[in-house]
Amino acid sequence: MTLSTPPARASTSSLAGTVSRREYWFGLPALPTSARAARDTVRDRLRAWKLPGDTCCDAVLLVSELTTNAVLHTSSGHVLCGLTLTGDERRLRIELHDEGDTPVRPPETPADPGAESGRGLLLVQQLAYSWGSARSRWAGGKVVWVELTAHL
Repeated sequence: MTLSTPPARASTSSLAGTVSRREYWFGLPALPTSARAARDTVRDRLRAWKLPGDTCCDAVLLVSELTTNAVLHTSSGHVLCGLTLTGDERRLRIELHDEGDTPVRPPETPADPGAESGRGLLLVQQLAYSWGSARSRWAGGKVVWVELTAHL
């Protein structure tokens, strides 16, 4: 996978009138074990940013779901994850870039009660303030993004 250089890991603008924000980017191989690594990385970063526990828990769950989907449903070799906390610290944006080219859409029907999978995007819909997918400028595939309200 050829990744373009993602935005700076931590940026704070010094220009008058602009809003500062915090960003953190990390890449992982597209392996089943990467979901755990993504959860641990997100948990550590959001604790360092001192985000509330509810926001951290929701973000960890969602990044796990997004990473698992990328690993299971694309032929990606790597995934790139970005966390952005807005300057007013009211929104947390999570991005998961992969090499898949199929857009992600809300599920049309609920998962069968006995099924072992198929509920990840339902969780995304329930927990996210907003979410969607688009073409990725970093991974050559798509990005699935989620925004959470930071419960301050």
